[in-house]
Amino acid sequence: MSDLFRSMQPALGCITLLAFLWTGTSAALAAGSCLPASDGSNPCPVELRRPDVHPLSAMAEIGKQIFNDPLLSGSGVLSCASCHEVANHYAPSGQTAVFSGGQDLNRQGRRAIPTLTYAERRPNFSVGVDDPTSEAAPAIVATTANATRGGKSAANPAASAGNMVPQGGLFWDGRADTLQQQALGPLYDPAEMASTPQKVIDRISNAPYTSDLKQLAGIAGEASPSFLMSEAMFALARYQIEDPSFHPYNSKFDAWLEGKESFTPLERAGYLAFNDPQKGNCAACHIDTVQGNRLPPLFTDHQYEALGVPRNMDIARNHDPAYADLGVCDRQPNSRRALSVYCGMFATPTLRNSATRHVFFHNGVFHSLKEVMDFYALRDLEPSKFYPVGDDGQVRKYNDLPARYRDNLDTVDAPFDRKPGDQPAMTEEDRVAIIAFIRTLTDR
Repeated sequence: MSDLFRSMQPALGCITLLAFLWTGTSAALAAGSCLPASDGSNPCPVELRRPDVHPLSAMAEIGKQIFNDPLLSGSGVLSCASCHEVANHYAPSGQTAVFSGGQDLNRQGRRAIPTLTYAERRPNFSVGVDDPTSEAAPAIVATTANATRGGKSAANPAASAGNMVPQGGLFWDGRADTLQQQALGPLYDPAEMASTPQKVIDRISNAPYTSDLKQLAGIAGEASPSFLMSEAMFALARYQIEDPSFHPYNSKFDAWLEGKESFTPLERAGYLAFNDPQKGNCAACHIDTVQGNRLPPLFTDHQYEALGVPRNMDIARNHDPAYADLGVCDRQPNSRRALSVYCGMFATPTLRNSATRHVFFHNGVFHSLKEVMDFYALRDLEPSKFYPVGDDGQVRKYNDLPARYRDNLDTVDAPFDRKPGDQPAMTEEDRVAIIAFIRTLTDR
């Protein structure tokens, strides 16, 4: 968690004494007291606690220039902003599942590019007890001894408290803990910015912002090119932490939480289905509650799930067809053994601004929220809608996850708890309504 948000946390004793200023959506559904009124208004408004807005520090101003500097890349034409577009909430605006980069811009990546918004409150990676509303990493070492998981319910987040789950970290697999570390991933990836440490050092030593960066880095920055590069990555992180455009919290939903706007009838229906543990059950992972610290909800529990999304054949054709992306299980060498019970799991992303995306899930296999909602509702009921059919006429379910890891799939939590012949947890009307609600999460 950044110092910016850590300073906003009230003392634990205060949380205990004051309790929640707003009961939160999931608890409200159980109590029935804070559900949206019939006119769509919020009967239990809360004053959200947003990060203070100040002029950018000198270091953050340098970070902004670095973020937009294409000469750091191997091709000389790609910058961080090329993929993380300001106009699209720091996410790509294109329709392609994965980005093409490299020195000649002809290398295809393996994963969809996530947004950079709302990343500053993500805890470090760990494997520990399931606490979906915590933004602090539990101090528990990874283990495979207790991998049995209980169900996750939007109405009762505590039901899964005994689970040992991977959580926190940046990227789809949690392999970076800080924004400073995260910046190095795409910078050196041969299929993305395709740079080298030496090229980056040469650029930051001869850029319009070099003088300012060296002044802030001090004597060590003058004497050590590697230290200067570290300071440049720190500047990038400060830009993302300080600039309010990375975490504006100004969506319609935020205004609804504060009692300033009302849901339409369709948005209200979507909110209810989103939180209904027998329908969408979305809030079990995409937490929409306001806790005692009054920070706006991030719509993620920072955890990882194996959902069995279909293989993206476009990626498979351009890479090794036998390659299986196992997510958190591949975050470091040899972790397929240490973290085998989590193979196939990928980070639960924030749903904020997801309505403006054109690719979904780690491999970008779906291109609309409708496709995503249909998959959630029908994955095991009508699998032929999503998976290929073999020569023997059998549907190749979960075709992007090796059979030995399929016990890791979520088949417990609604809406994935349905069996062939059951009715979907969500009707088509529910799915349409949930999408309407998700659109209220778009920042303005």
